[in-house]
Amino acid sequence: MAMKSFFNGIKGLKVKDLPAHLKPMLTITKAKEAMGKGLDNYHKKYILTSSPEPLFHVCFGGLIFSYLVALPEERRHLAHQQQHAKEHGGH
Repeated sequence: MAMKSFFNGIKGLKVKDLPAHLKPMLTITKAKEAMGKGLDNYHKKYILTSSPEPLFHVCFGGLIFSYLVALPEERRHLAHQQQHAKEHGGH
């Protein structure tokens, strides 16, 4: 719902007017308010209802985080492996 009202607000703007329209929305105060509202909604939806979903969120979040942390090392390893295969005529 918020995205729809956001897009309706910028629909009629010209590109040069967009930064002036967005600047008041991108402040530290607005970010804190949005984060607080999101955490309150999360607490209301999952914590107060004793749902097991926060546990799943932590598990999947940890899985994604560990994958993203290991990704650069894996890419370096694969690049080295491909270079080695080119040099030695491997498969």
